[in-house]
Amino acid sequence: MPQDQNGWKGSLRVLLVEDDDRVAGAISSSLGRQGYVVERACTGAQALAAAPVDLVLLDLGLPDVEGIELCQRLRERDSVPMIMVTARGQDVDKVKGLRAGADDYLVKPFALAELLARVQAVLRRSATWRRRDESGSIILDDVVIDLAGRSVTVGDQPVNLTRKEFDILAMLASDPGVVFPRDRIMVHVWDAPTEGASRTLDVHVAMLRSKLGRPGLVETVRSVGYRLRPQHS
Repeated sequence: MPQDQNGWKGSLRVLLVEDDDRVAGAISSSLGRQGYVVERACTGAQALAAAPVDLVLLDLGLPDVEGIELCQRLRERDSVPMIMVTARGQDVDKVKGLRAGADDYLVKPFALAELLARVQAVLRRSATWRRRDESGSIILDDVVIDLAGRSVTVGDQPVNLTRKEFDILAMLASDPGVVFPRDRIMVHVWDAPTEGASRTLDVHVAMLRSKLGRPGLVETVRSVGYRLRPQHS
């Protein structure tokens, strides 16, 4: 039964979106031996109709819909962890995949042991980032984000953030580990993805990192945007 150091366990459900029977069979068997319950979708339509799961493994070469588009549609409705598993290995494809909302990107051919390690890492990160206390605050190591009170503490010490700095942090914390594209952040915080706002975003992120005293917490994903990651991964 899957279990890690953070204590999550149980028959976790994985949606495998893959139209190649041979590849799907190998992945399903490998995950099944580790205790995961695998549901397969051969098309984008089947993926969109599937019941909620704990993780999505998504191939990009589907017969009915472009995988990037499907990733975006799945991400719009759910924050489920998602790994793209595809033969497209160019950097531009990886950037598109992360920008669309994928948490990780694995290029075929790959070792099943590597896939399992990445699945465990993404699920572990998701479980860690989604811890909440009784008040609904988000807890990231010793950083506590009080969404209702719009306040942040680090090591029990209050951190004075501006409204936009808090809005950026709260947005990233709403889906931890997922890459938020720059234009999406700018629309959310400034209401317009303008070039001036882009430069301002960089300044605000720099100030946010400085005030938090946790430079590794807000991670830059080059050519895409920003995401939050655990201070100790």
